[in-house]
Amino acid sequence: MAERAAIVTGASSGIGLAIARVLGEEGFAVTMAARRPEKLQEAVAGLAAEGFNVHGVAASLAEESEIQKVVGAHSERYGRLDALVNNAGLGFASPVGEIETKWLDRQLDVNLRSIVLFYRECVELLKAAGAEHRNALVVNTASIAGKRGFGGNGVYSASKHGVMGWTESMNAELNSAGIKSTALCPGWVDTPMADIVKEYVPAEEMIRPQDIAEAVRYLLKLSPTCVIPEMMFIRPGDAAL
Repeated sequence: MAERAAIVTGASSGIGLAIARVLGEEGFAVTMAARRPEKLQEAVAGLAAEGFNVHGVAASLAEESEIQKVVGAHSERYGRLDALVNNAGLGFASPVGEIETKWLDRQLDVNLRSIVLFYRECVELLKAAGAEHRNALVVNTASIAGKRGFGGNGVYSASKHGVMGWTESMNAELNSAGIKSTALCPGWVDTPMADIVKEYVPAEEMIRPQDIAEAVRYLLKLSPTCVIPEMMFIRPGDAAL
């Protein structure tokens, strides 16, 4: 059994991959989950080649059974869970009159519903870690769009506002069990998801995935007596709210 173990979703690139690397550097065994098997396999192989204890589970997190598959594979392999990183997410911009139900449902399923289901499926493992060291950690990737609404991107913003509310609720419910939850709220990060705006915001001016990952490293080092419910990441000169 690993001394510390974690699950990271959306781990094949961008923020998720950067966080998986930091967890590996901090001595965690990591289950990396993502939708596309080939891309995930490449990411897992890259970290494994550097000596990290990682393995991948390809899964579509819009499906309850796929979430259960990820947690079951992790539990069978590592037997414990000290950190859960709910990072998988997607967005489809659309004015309200043109919202397609398919993409409405998919954003809510992946961005919010999957987080609720991961908590449910992982709570006993997290409680065991919390009972042991009072410092189990759940990180939920929200967005600056979870702090304010954006016209033309209302569904994504609503889903991320939901992540904020859920994180607050989980701190109220689970802190006494030694489980902390933190919502990460970045602006534009240089990831594939941000490609749609890179002609307006150059990649070199965006927040780096490593910036977000280093924040997770910091969270891991906090004492059991400190909870940080949310962290915001903005570019120099941008208004936070």
